[in-house]
Amino acid sequence: MTPSRPIHPDFRRLLAYKDQHVVDLFQDLRNFILELYPDSNELLYHTHALTAVFSISDKLSDAFCMLPIYSKHLNLGFNKGTLLKDPHQLLTGTGQLIRHIDVKKPGDYRNARVKALLQEAIDFAIRDMEKPGKSVGLTISKIRKK
Repeated sequence: MTPSRPIHPDFRRLLAYKDQHVVDLFQDLRNFILELYPDSNELLYHTHALTAVFSISDKLSDAFCMLPIYSKHLNLGFNKGTLLKDPHQLLTGTGQLIRHIDVKKPGDYRNARVKALLQEAIDFAIRDMEKPGKSVGLTISKIRKK
């Protein structure tokens, strides 16, 4: 499975500690998102989860989705999920803004309904952006080196 954009070395190093099944799902889902919006910036974090955030600028506030990777599972998170049209009720969660889809297999995201929801999130982020960013298609690591 060849990523459409190389995975940042900081992130790749931490992925090595995850179950291979979760890593494979992450790589495929990441490619799915980048195929849908190749100009997205990927912001990388390591907090309570190893997370790749996809944004229309270099700002977290302009993000449209995220992939938090936990020990043995990952989610497809939507930063402003409560504000999105979700006619098929795909999103779960109880946060004030964030909602997610549990990911256990490619069929959980490789379908027309999730693709439409991702497009809705991208379109919403573009409309909601305060001012256009200058960064396009970058991977930006926010991971502290130990």
